[in-house]
Amino acid sequence: MMKIEKISIIGGYGRDGKAEEIKRVDFYMGDIISIVGPTGSGKTALINDIELYADGNTPSKRKVLINDQPVPEEFSLNPSQHPIALISQHTNFLSDLPVGEFLEIHARIRRSENAASIVGETLDFANQLTGEAIDPRSSMTELSGGQTRSLLIADAVIIGNAPIILLDEIENAGIHKRKVLELLKKYKKIFIFVTHDPAIALSSKLRIIMGKGAMQKLVETGEDEQLAASKLQAIDGVMLDFRKLMRLGKEIGNEEVEDRIKQLVNPGKPPEIK
Repeated sequence: MMKIEKISIIGGYGRDGKAEEIKRVDFYMGDIISIVGPTGSGKTALINDIELYADGNTPSKRKVLINDQPVPEEFSLNPSQHPIALISQHTNFLSDLPVGEFLEIHARIRRSENAASIVGETLDFANQLTGEAIDPRSSMTELSGGQTRSLLIADAVIIGNAPIILLDEIENAGIHKRKVLELLKKYKKIFIFVTHDPAIALSSKLRIIMGKGAMQKLVETGEDEQLAASKLQAIDGVMLDFRKLMRLGKEIGNEEVEDRIKQLVNPGKPPEIK
């Protein structure tokens, strides 16, 4: 397979027929990018263009280049050569296989030398993202939304080893967002998030602002926004802790919430929640 160094989007047209403000944007290996904008602004259409290697043949008339060249034909004709993985909001499985068996089959298809080891690594990765541990004996159709999305991300990163991964609104699945970002930064891939979540958007290198079906603006994340992102991630961590307590049937007191808020304002060692 071709070694991918960057992917480029050549601007097309918005729904009003006007040329996009953004004429070209380049993503390099190791970049984390966010696509943001109101509902109906064209975010999903943009990642669909990327996944489909748009070549002026989609409603937006955008073009996608890899290493400054048109996308090789084998990427479209041979699924095993496909360098892009899309983790969408729709995660219905046709397979009722146990999780472990599903991952082993995928690992063998990908010709992994040590399938058992890679399956274990994939499950470990997934279980760091979800608050509900995934049992490899569970069937794929029994997984919750958060478990499914976590497993698909881990599968795409480790077993599929896709160079370019598109993640569509993962914040809606109860995934540990800070952990996602920490883990993904360890892999030199291009990660593109479609998101409404400020903690994810401000943790990205660059965000594309969408409107009226068009790329309207590019914003590069500065130092001040990176600092803001770390604080937003801390707030999100507190929410995850209290969500866990609620799921366990425990009562949440006002004083306990106030203590955690004080910890955010005056950082120190946070009180342990059991």
